[in-house]
Amino acid sequence: MADNRGYRYGDGLFETIKIINGKIVLENFHFDRLFSGLIRLKFVVPGSWNAKKFHSEVAELCKKNQCEQLARARLSVYRGNGGLNDENKNSDYLIEAWPLEETLNRLNENGLIIDIFNDARKSCDQFSNLKSANYLPYAMAAIHARENKYNDCIVLNIYGRICDSTIANVFLIKDETIITPPLSEGCVAGVMRRWLVEAISNGQFSSSLIETPERQKINLNIQETPITVGDLESASEIFLSNSIYGIRWVKQFGKVIYSNSATSNIYNQLIKILWS
Repeated sequence: MADNRGYRYGDGLFETIKIINGKIVLENFHFDRLFSGLIRLKFVVPGSWNAKKFHSEVAELCKKNQCEQLARARLSVYRGNGGLNDENKNSDYLIEAWPLEETLNRLNENGLIIDIFNDARKSCDQFSNLKSANYLPYAMAAIHARENKYNDCIVLNIYGRICDSTIANVFLIKDETIITPPLSEGCVAGVMRRWLVEAISNGQFSSSLIETPERQKINLNIQETPITVGDLESASEIFLSNSIYGIRWVKQFGKVIYSNSATSNIYNQLIKILWS
């Protein structure tokens, strides 16, 4: 364990997976991201590794841990053991599984309070979108959030624009548009982010059902475009997405208070269906 390259250098990838009634939610998205990431990082992938194998072992572990009805599983893959300059072809993996609280199948009732973490900048290169074991910027942002009693913190990219949060992708609603940073802005390629972008783009979300507190009907479209801190301050709503809780609405950033009418509709139309 001491000479494990994942432990020594963060030389690996991981997938955080939600299991409902024995099924992996967004299974194809998870394994597509995992294997494309392994190729990008030039792992030597054993011929026995495939989605069917990992699905079977995740399901078996959840059953053994008595949490197959609602669980979180983590599949961590690392390059094996050895020094940084060693040629290592012994890729290996570890699977963990824990039960989840049922509350994670509901939209949060109390909105999140978030802030910006300014002590790190996320790069925008070919490795930025990976679910990498090298998690330092996010780990420090999470510590900052806990120390200052925030629910989460936003990490910026090297251009000072919005990247993502410690464990989630960022969406905002502004001028009748749902906006999220494109992958070129350095954010992790979240599977829930991908699901939401594709589902909304393909018309699975009926924006005609959105009604503002002033009882005005609005039509929402989705765009992947860079987001500034100023955009957060002028948004009408903000929500965060990840594979475990789907989406969570943000109540406050700085002095700005947000509503959640559109966020609630997105949750009810898309996430509930995904969970069922």
